[in-house]
Amino acid sequence: MKIFSLKYDPGGLIPAIVQDSQSLEVLMMAWMNADSLQRTFETGETWFWSRSRRELWHKGATSGNIQKVVSIAVDCDGDTLLVSVQPAGPACHTGATSCFFRSLEDMA
Repeated sequence: MKIFSLKYDPGGLIPAIVQDSQSLEVLMMAWMNADSLQRTFETGETWFWSRSRRELWHKGATSGNIQKVVSIAVDCDGDTLLVSVQPAGPACHTGATSCFFRSLEDMA
């Protein structure tokens, strides 16, 4: 595993797009660092870096809506991850299946 050869931003983060492995729906986008990516590989469940709380977070630790990792792909530039998961529930903290449930046109 070459997690250190990825292209992280100056803060040590890389965007991770999370997609349902069955429906292919994009569920969320979150940030990973080398530590969260390492934990993701070790546990088989998604771990991210919270920029607001400045700490690692295990997706579903409080809600139960964990995401079991099926695969992780890296884009051609090595600066974005695509994480394919089997979700155990909604991805969004609002209870929506995906965090992308609003249209830009609908926003005031």
